[in-house]
Amino acid sequence: MIVTVQIDAQQRMGLYGTADRNLKTLREVLGVTLVARDDQLKISGEPAAVEHCVATLHQMRRLLREHRSLNQEHIASAIRLAAPETHAQHPPLLDVTVSGRAIEPRTAGQRHYVNAMLEHDLVFCAGPAGTGKTFLAVALAVSMLRQNKVRRLVLVRPAVEAGEKLGFLPGDIQAKVNPYLRPLLDALHDMMPYEQIRRFMANDMIELAPLAYMRGRTLNESIVLLDEAQNTTPAQMLMFLTRLGEGSKMVVTGDPTQVDLEPGQISGLVDAHRKLSGVKGVAFIELGRSDIVRHRLVQNIVQAYNRETAVPAKRPIAATGRAEAATDARIAPPPEPA
Repeated sequence: MIVTVQIDAQQRMGLYGTADRNLKTLREVLGVTLVARDDQLKISGEPAAVEHCVATLHQMRRLLREHRSLNQEHIASAIRLAAPETHAQHPPLLDVTVSGRAIEPRTAGQRHYVNAMLEHDLVFCAGPAGTGKTFLAVALAVSMLRQNKVRRLVLVRPAVEAGEKLGFLPGDIQAKVNPYLRPLLDALHDMMPYEQIRRFMANDMIELAPLAYMRGRTLNESIVLLDEAQNTTPAQMLMFLTRLGEGSKMVVTGDPTQVDLEPGQISGLVDAHRKLSGVKGVAFIELGRSDIVRHRLVQNIVQAYNRETAVPAKRPIAATGRAEAATDARIAPPPEPA
């Protein structure tokens, strides 16, 4: 089978890579023959491989709109997203939009994350800033709320300051916790009109609460999101996880590289990964630099900072007894005490 694809001159360098490095990767991985001439790229080989290559080029073009150039992680992600078996497993589109555009996973890692949230009642997601951990969890929660799959959306965050002591905050409890919960509210405001949010909050269908106020509760028929979970202690994490009631889902998100706890305290997110990795029904998803979909500079910033610190080696993430594909492992369990 032979297919010829038109390549714009403006995209040629970004798609082909320096010294056609990206084309060489496609040849080796997909087993196709590629011949580039002027504005045409001729692809030949087995029909399935050629179709996979054409779909991969489509994904690469999409990535090129978000990044100045494509690295090998981008190419690997494009190949995974374009795989026929991946398309067959795509989760249904969430019935949630932002500025008229449907929200959907944009990387392979995000797709694993959404699949895990759809399939499991307890999901942990760790990764650097900009990977959509909180945004996709809020999108799923809004979707479930609108479809009456749950009666309540509970947004939770530990009230831990990021290296600054703000002192006493005036106002009632809502005013005091509002600064800590603002990122969750921002995501919510992107997906729902302000009046609807206010109405849902008045009817107790949406609740924003600091982690400390979770003790003693049982959350039935709810979807509960714990954000910035790296700033929980193991005791707080245990307290939170045991609030899970009948007909409910929990999603726990955080970035283990941005812990704001006092020196010497173990992060509840890291501790939960060590203790719960083999528990059936619990999914652990790790997102990496290739899953960052915020401003293109965020990926470069994360990469620059990671060069200054030791990054744990890659390892499979256990989910209901099987390995989840992890794009860039981030959580490493602490060593057992001597």
